[in-house]
Amino acid sequence: MQISKNEQDYIKSIFKLQADGSVSTTALSEHLHLKAASITDMLKKLADKKLVSYKKYQGVTLSTKGEKLALELIRKHRLWEVFLVEKLNYKWDEVHAIAEQLEHVEGLDLINRLDKFLGLPKFDPHGDPIPNEKLVLTKQNLSQLGKITKPGKYQVSMVNQDNPSFLQYLTKLSIKIGDIIKLHELITFDGSLNISINNSTSIFMSNTVANGIYVYKLNN
Repeated sequence: MQISKNEQDYIKSIFKLQADGSVSTTALSEHLHLKAASITDMLKKLADKKLVSYKKYQGVTLSTKGEKLALELIRKHRLWEVFLVEKLNYKWDEVHAIAEQLEHVEGLDLINRLDKFLGLPKFDPHGDPIPNEKLVLTKQNLSQLGKITKPGKYQVSMVNQDNPSFLQYLTKLSIKIGDIIKLHELITFDGSLNISINNSTSIFMSNTVANGIYVYKLNN
């Protein structure tokens, strides 16, 4: 069965949004920046192909077949990002758009060979987990830095990759995956944070920036 690039993009978007249950057409419309009528038409096509379960006014969820396709696309996307950064020296703010194109290249054998060539990486350059060859996706129990109120040491594990400007700003701050951030104080007035990175001089970080950084607590 032929599945178009556009249909694949829908499947991946539904997977991303369905963490809390079924996805409404409104949420999908906002995520894809498309009109609700276009969304409804596509969901009917995906339902006909047994990729989703869709009922009007009740939202949409991926079928087992649809979820498998989503995980295949995510696996390809994240492995290509590793390749672009590690082998072609792209910056982490440059690779998302390129990987969006490469993820549609057919051939599981190709992607399995790429995986082995890269040394079976578990995470992409932004800290997102990579589904393995059996399409098992490791769950991460992380917190947004901007939501943390308790002072202490935290390790940067993942960052929001949707905005290249945000990643460029993190580069300017010399923040990367694996860095240690010490939270000294949360400023209640505006939600900004007083932090230091890898024992450097303390700085103030806005809550907007901090919410794009995902961390886990270290035992002090």
